[in-house]
Amino acid sequence: MSEISIVLIEDHDLTRMGLKTELQLHSGFKVIGEAANATMGLKLLETTKPDVAVIDIGLPDMDGIELTRKFRRYQAETGQSQTKILILTMNNTEDSVLAAFAAGADSYYMKDTSINKFIEAVQVTFGGNSWIDPAIANVVLRKMRQGVPGEHQSADKPKTVKIEALDTEYEQVLETYPLTQRELEILELIVGGCSNSQIAEKLYITVGTVKTHVRNILNKLCADDRTQAAVRALRSGLVV
Repeated sequence: MSEISIVLIEDHDLTRMGLKTELQLHSGFKVIGEAANATMGLKLLETTKPDVAVIDIGLPDMDGIELTRKFRRYQAETGQSQTKILILTMNNTEDSVLAAFAAGADSYYMKDTSINKFIEAVQVTFGGNSWIDPAIANVVLRKMRQGVPGEHQSADKPKTVKIEALDTEYEQVLETYPLTQRELEILELIVGGCSNSQIAEKLYITVGTVKTHVRNILNKLCADDRTQAAVRALRSGLVV
């Protein structure tokens, strides 16, 4: 299996070096370029065409959201769609989160998250899925509940929030192994942001029972975690 090529665009030297070091500790990753500002970063992305671009929002000459928007425009003009974008930030405000996805980001990673999760985020993003940091998942889910603008939107305007839809294979799994009424109740509470203990309290069952149901839900939705399950539940109409 070929290595995942990565470009790091981060103005903080220590942070950039730390991410590069962590990637080098794991097989299957190759950092092919680094940049400390958006101008250099955009040129680097256009010339190297990496599998994944890790872009910090707080760049000195142009914020990472605008850089993402410009690079997506370049990709559309050239027909180059290989590079996925993982936004790196300390900002979890609703405006920043939605602006990043609207600009064309595939994933959103908070810097204060475990470094092990960074590796997972890169892998998931490379695989064509959206890695959404648990800290901002509720922001995205709220936006999804509100619906998205119509197709008449101008090409010059930012795109709508990009979240993976429920693929045919998942629909087939649900047809074969449909969720029980109890699992649907728990799934709705997961979408609402409830923890296992909160779900147990609301449904008058033990935490162990909740964990069993959650595991079954993840298996049936082919989801890796609760956040992914919640996104797929909303996309499929299981929870409204």
